[in-house]
Amino acid sequence: MLTIDLVGAEVLRPDGLRIAPLSLADGVIADAPVGRALDLTGYRVLPGIVDVHGDGFERHVAPRRGAMKQMAEGLTAVEAELAANGITTGVLAQFVSWEGGLRGLEFADQVFSTLRDVRTQVVTDLRAQLRFEISLTELYADLPARIADWGVQYVVFNDHLPHDRLAEGRKPPRLTGQALKAGRNPEAHFQMLLDLHANVAQAQALLGPLCTELRDAGVRLGSHDDATADTRALWAGRGADVAEFPETLEAAEAAKAAHAHVVLGAPNLVRGGSHKGNVSALDLVTMGLCDALASDYHYPSPRRAALMLARSGLMDLGAAWALVSSGPAAVLGLTDRGVLAPGKRADIVVLDATDRVAATISGGRVSFMAGDIAERFVAAA
Repeated sequence: MLTIDLVGAEVLRPDGLRIAPLSLADGVIADAPVGRALDLTGYRVLPGIVDVHGDGFERHVAPRRGAMKQMAEGLTAVEAELAANGITTGVLAQFVSWEGGLRGLEFADQVFSTLRDVRTQVVTDLRAQLRFEISLTELYADLPARIADWGVQYVVFNDHLPHDRLAEGRKPPRLTGQALKAGRNPEAHFQMLLDLHANVAQAQALLGPLCTELRDAGVRLGSHDDATADTRALWAGRGADVAEFPETLEAAEAAKAAHAHVVLGAPNLVRGGSHKGNVSALDLVTMGLCDALASDYHYPSPRRAALMLARSGLMDLGAAWALVSSGPAAVLGLTDRGVLAPGKRADIVVLDATDRVAATISGGRVSFMAGDIAERFVAAA
């Protein structure tokens, strides 16, 4: 671990951005100089990014069907990409869904089991999120035991069945391609969807006891893509106090009114709107209806989104950066990170004059470094 005094840089402390030394020792922010100085004049030092939801890892663990046989190597590549984007804590969101394939139970078991073993061998703090489709009621009985074995501490519930079409007996779009990806006959796949749709009442009845059991085991719960205030209220009643990517202003307002954490997609903000036509993340941020921005499917987006908010004048850098650092840390219940203060984890991202990531330090250990800053570290060694 680094024992060093970073001097000359602008440092984003809890009281704002200012040129001040920042000392690291034993994996945490030190409260006094440690005696070895590194000049970072011209750089900015900010809290490491806490990515509360990212599914961009799929391209590394399954770049082509059947191509990636060594999943541990794929997850190691994921960690490298996270670090290169200033992410010091990364939550990998893996489905267990009726969609099968990369979102099936067997693949999820491989991802979670490998992540459980790999996370002790990498620098970035890698964590798991299970995204679970509520219609899979046949898995409910064994799910808490599976979650405990995987070491998953965060579960978000989805319902991505096309209920309107299924209620009318109509096939959803792209059914054939979806079925073939899952290795199913299209007609059999359609019948499965109809059966799952018919099972929705049973799922709703069983969710309460399942959520209670998971909460009692210390698992954090959330809902995904809430569209109405009523839906959000149902999840709040089950103890799901995280609202991921609410689709409407109504759902976001209901979440905040009930003191739930609202997580929005950073790519939505960066691109200027939802690619699915949902409510704009920028609008929700402007209205104070956002606690955290997540990478979703694009790891560079949290950094870009926070800097865009600061440059626009909508909020100062401290408030904007909190949406990718202290905000998501609070969502995860991690009180040891997210701000640069004595005693907190030494989770740091260093930006150069062009706002590119020059270095990332997670828990006092270097996870990424490139360019001129590497020469400065070597010279100070």
